Amino acid sequence: MVTLIVIVHVILCISLIIIVLLQAGKGAEIGAAFGGASQTIFGSSGSGGFMSKLTTGCAIIFMITCLSLSYIASRKGASSVVTEGAKKQATGQPLPAQPAPGSPAQPAGVPQAPQSPAPVNPAGQP
Repeated sequence: MVTLIVIVHVILCISLIIIVLLQAGKGAEIGAAFGGASQTIFGSSGSGGFMSKLTTGCAIIFMITCLSLSYIASRKGASSVVTEGAKKQATGQPLPAQPAPGSPAQPAGVPQAPQSPAPVNPAGQP
């Protein structure tokens, strides 16, 4: 579900950018008509065109996907290392052992040498 919302969100984002860039600005008529018709200086006050309605629709759906993604992210029970450690300490489970500071770390794949003492040779044998 989240993947579908993210895909729709990205598609809406790209289409909203393209739609806005395709529209002519409100001040497009000002450069051509200094002293011309004064009603077109700040744009026409008539009904919006198709591109304006398409922009509004895309923006509304984009905001809905933004809000739904943030709601889903806030409700997700994400685990944290800090909270997991606190839960283990509260339940009495031992935490994973960590090497003492200053001691060399042993790589995981290297076998460790046995801790038994070395054999002692009698004095008379070579």
